[in-house]
Amino acid sequence: MTSPRIQRITQQLEEQLSPTQLEVIDDSDLHIGHAGSKDGAGHFTIRISSPSFKGLNRVAQHRLVYDALSALIPQEIHALAIIILN
Repeated sequence: MTSPRIQRITQQLEEQLSPTQLEVIDDSDLHIGHAGSKDGAGHFTIRISSPSFKGLNRVAQHRLVYDALSALIPQEIHALAIIILN
């Protein structure tokens, strides 16, 4: 079963970037107890490919992902790792 947070992240990315490939991984269990996120909640890895990335450098591609998820940061997303797929 997919968590509500993953569903919200997926929905935002699909609406904003129309990805051809998308995987959202909850890494929260790996971060329990660190400062700023005692329960570890909100750590995600996103693996994504999108036509929106064409012609953009890596920084600009990441910026598009962050912009698409801005409504969820920092309430639902505490930390984000982005992997751009070719």
